[in-house]
Amino acid sequence: MRKILYLTFLLFCLPGFSQERQQPTPEQIQAYLRTLTSHPDQHVLTPEKKAAQKSPYRGTKNYGKRIAVFGGSLSVNKESDVAKQMWADLLNAEVTTYGVGGAGFSSEQGYTLQKQVDTAGVYDLYVLWASTNDYTNSRECGSWKDYTVYDGFDESKLVTQCGGINYCLRRIMEKNPRAEVYFFTSLRFFGSDAGHNPFSQEPNKTGKTFTEYIEGQKACCTHYGIPVLDQFNLQGINEFNCELYYVEDRLHMNEEGYRKIGPVQAAFLSNGR
Repeated sequence: MRKILYLTFLLFCLPGFSQERQQPTPEQIQAYLRTLTSHPDQHVLTPEKKAAQKSPYRGTKNYGKRIAVFGGSLSVNKESDVAKQMWADLLNAEVTTYGVGGAGFSSEQGYTLQKQVDTAGVYDLYVLWASTNDYTNSRECGSWKDYTVYDGFDESKLVTQCGGINYCLRRIMEKNPRAEVYFFTSLRFFGSDAGHNPFSQEPNKTGKTFTEYIEGQKACCTHYGIPVLDQFNLQGINEFNCELYYVEDRLHMNEEGYRKIGPVQAAFLSNGR
């Protein structure tokens, strides 16, 4: 994929290249490569045609569609391309990533998903991938009623996780009311018991547990009829095997972690079930 992007860069981005066939300097190459992460909407994965032709998902609802992904670091780290390339190949899809490290749904959390959705174009399928950032940074969880008709779309509620989720859902529907919108819950993390034990009573500074944040994510989606992939419970990673699938910080997955969850995500994305 990077080879294709590099060739495109040579042909169209370097001044005078197409006429004079001059070689790019190392500085120009590095500057271009940095745009792959500094400009999320330029991070696009396309399918390998041979893989797509053999896909078991040919004929499913979302085969051949354009997919946009929003989230924090777990949605955009280079290791995540392992999973997203599976989506592209199995679904014959173009996958564009808008995610930014450190982002959450709360308007107070990094380059929030609210901003990511605001800057996005029109796609067939939008994927909201919940991070751990709202919980670990003690942004208010909120309620499924935050920023809905029930509070008159109260913008003061955009500081909560749930208010941010509801904002994203509304904004996507304004962009493309025919779009499919799917939600990935937060994944487990292993820096503390609270991050992977669904029965943990360990709260963050707001008094809420990680499980309560995940239940809040599901409640917002249930209200609007948005399909949810419960990654927390379907990930298949626990304290006994997490070292195989996570990097040293025990918060972010390595390529093997994405290779494990990628087929689960692809199957869900094919039809929302």
